Amino acid sequence: MSESIVSVSALDDATAGQRHDVDVLVVGGGPAGTWAAIGAAARGAKVVLADKGFCGTSGATAPSGTAIWYVSPQGDTRERAKSSRFGLGGQLAEHDWMDRVLEQTWVNVHQLAQWGYPFPVDENGEEQRTSLQGPDYMRLMRKRVKESGACILDHSPALELLVDGGGAVAGARGVQRQSGETWVVRAKAVVIATGGCAFQSRALGCNVLTGDGQLMAAEVGAELSGMEFSNAYGLGPAFASVTKSLFYKWATFYDEQGVKIEGAGSAFGRSVIARELQTRRVFACLDRADEQVRAWMRTAQPNFFLPFDRLGLDPFTQHFPVTLRLEGTVRGTGGLHVTGRDCSTSVEGLYAAGDAATREMICGGFTGGGSHNAAWAMSSGFWAGAGAADHAQAKRRSGIGRLYCAGAVGLSGTSHTMPFDSVSAVKTVQGEVFPYERNWTRSEDLLVDSLGRLDALWARLRNSAPARNAQEAVRAREAAAMVATARWMYRSAQARTETRGMHRRAEYRSIDAGQRHRLISGGLDDVWVRRKAVDDGAIPVERQEACA
Repeated sequence: MSESIVSVSALDDATAGQRHDVDVLVVGGGPAGTWAAIGAAARGAKVVLADKGFCGTSGATAPSGTAIWYVSPQGDTRERAKSSRFGLGGQLAEHDWMDRVLEQTWVNVHQLAQWGYPFPVDENGEEQRTSLQGPDYMRLMRKRVKESGACILDHSPALELLVDGGGAVAGARGVQRQSGETWVVRAKAVVIATGGCAFQSRALGCNVLTGDGQLMAAEVGAELSGMEFSNAYGLGPAFASVTKSLFYKWATFYDEQGVKIEGAGSAFGRSVIARELQTRRVFACLDRADEQVRAWMRTAQPNFFLPFDRLGLDPFTQHFPVTLRLEGTVRGTGGLHVTGRDCSTSVEGLYAAGDAATREMICGGFTGGGSHNAAWAMSSGFWAGAGAADHAQAKRRSGIGRLYCAGAVGLSGTSHTMPFDSVSAVKTVQGEVFPYERNWTRSEDLLVDSLGRLDALWARLRNSAPARNAQEAVRAREAAAMVATARWMYRSAQARTETRGMHRRAEYRSIDAGQRHRLISGGLDDVWVRRKAVDDGAIPVERQEACA
């Protein structure tokens, strides 16, 4: 069994409320999870999808509009699409992975149209397929998951993975939030599609995204990659959770006296705003949008305007306070390291997709909302589901023997007197990762300072008493996952002594040509980081049809 597993105990089936025996378990019900469930079912697998919320309405995509990296194969359009982000991402993307994602996204979006997604039509009668409305998209995906024959467990967060005697992943254990009943899914393969980690920053749709899947995967020995590219902040009104930033292209930014802040609306404006917010409030006004653009905005992202309408504010004529909310690895690129073309990890039976997995291969050290992330979610989800189904098929004759619970922090502990304080843990980790002076631009002294407290916090949580019930266990695991994520982020940030992509170091303000490599990280009690070369080799592009 993997030496990285922090602790294991035999699974007691007698304590499980619900029990399912399937081929593939998908953990997470966003775009990546639903595509994974559909992809696995299309291969003939028996599938369970477990979502922390209600599949179809939870997560970052469901309440929002999102662009898609949907590019025609005609001419040189895809080559231009790839090159447009290659430099911005610090030249860490891999052209062959980009080709694969562009092709699979093309296929999957066509499949969405065949399933009846209501793409808008232009004046020439052509469908415009470069964006999706989250509510419509996820409502359709839930319907297709159910029609595929997969079983959906709503409001059912996973607490820990299960492993067999050889260390292969063989299911998960969790809790049904509404009833408090526990559940066990024994499976021959598991897809982690739990999204990234936004540290409960109140960004729209992100409070369920706390890094749970990465924690569970690390407990069975999985590795992560690109965790230094995790300091994405979303721009939005200070009084609302909406961090859709497209419309701020038409904004002017002001101080409290109404004086324009120079540079805040430029290509590097986010850095200017982050600097200003450290000492004073910043205001915005969408005063550069004409009447035609204003009408389009209302149609394109209606939920952007809901907070303003409720307060009686006109964002086109009145100044409103803005802030930057940490979106971490949701709009960052770091996540679980995938080692295979089917999005398998280094742990047998474990697959990763969507924001739970690294997106470095297609966007290097910089991404953002939607676009590449949306394309990666549907492509990696489909590949991971199919790969997990194929793995399950290969293991069908061997069956599943005795299983062990791999979870530790929050579920087991050495102390019976020191309670697990989830609220305090979350506040502590937020205090280390929210401040712009610590995370927007990193510096060695503040990284060391934060890691000292984060390491001490992890040690306390590691030795705290287990959660007293299943509901408390959910909160404990979320807190532990956020602490683990912050430690992987900052250890990786220490190791990259340059500025590349969204990772900025105060002492090293330029790219170092000698550091064009990936940073693989892992470990829990002792976090480690190592280098891995960027793969510039050729991978043949296959066209894999989505399922009808």
